[in-house]
Amino acid sequence: MSGSSLTRTALLLASLCLPGSAALAAPVSPFTAMAGTWSGGGVLRTTDGQQEQLRCRATYNVAGTGEQLRLNLTCASESYKFDLASEVEYRGGAISGSWSEASRNASGTISGRAVGDQVQAAARGDNFSANLSLTTRGGRQTVSIQPQGTNVTAVSLALNRR
Repeated sequence: MSGSSLTRTALLLASLCLPGSAALAAPVSPFTAMAGTWSGGGVLRTTDGQQEQLRCRATYNVAGTGEQLRLNLTCASESYKFDLASEVEYRGGAISGSWSEASRNASGTISGRAVGDQVQAAARGDNFSANLSLTTRGGRQTVSIQPQGTNVTAVSLALNRR
């Protein structure tokens, strides 16, 4: 091995061993950026093509070093109200936990992945399932919920940190 290639190899190995190396760094929890109180609104769409404006408020309590999240989300429109609570853990890119919805006495599990500022998850219960997408950038958050098996086909929210 030539001197220059030996030097490059040594530098590569040294960089991989540094504590701040991206190759060895644990994923940063996306929950940290969510902490606090949020409010805003959005749109709820139904199977008959109707849509209603929603007003929402959310509280994210983050514990530990950002691996644990407790969410309370309340949204209401003219005809609908939902009061969602969840407890979720983040471990190496995976999220898992439980959820409950008070007004419909529904509950279940939630699982998915979190990468950077985005969370993709699936909520499952005995009488309800939905796919969720959440993006947090600074003081703005977008949430998309696609329920299955209900007369609600989609919920889109835009929340701002208070």
